[in-house]
Amino acid sequence: MSVIVRDDGFHPEDYRGGAPVEIASDTGPEALPDVSGADLVVVAFPAFSDGRGFTLARQLRARGYGGRLRARGHVIADQYTMARRAGFDEVEISDDLAARQPADQWRFRADWQANDYRSRLRA
Repeated sequence: MSVIVRDDGFHPEDYRGGAPVEIASDTGPEALPDVSGADLVVVAFPAFSDGRGFTLARQLRARGYGGRLRARGHVIADQYTMARRAGFDEVEISDDLAARQPADQWRFRADWQANDYRSRLRA
């Protein structure tokens, strides 16, 4: 089983569309598939130390993907702010990780739009 993390905390799986487009972390930005018609795109995170998925999310958003974008795998609460800023809408984690890092740890980082150094530079 797994838990979906959003800014307001933990949620059960609620995606009811067709098969999502799944992208491996080792996919190069130049090899990203056309996801323009996809309802859900899932980017794999095989290890919390593997940040390539953040780059892929940023690339997908830069190419105009406006659908639901999910990080799946070994993303920890400390990385939630970065995931949201990179363009992910949500993170899918295992039940084990959710037990070790409860919802309050994720919600603490849900103010991802605040304290953004780029916003401070623009002001």
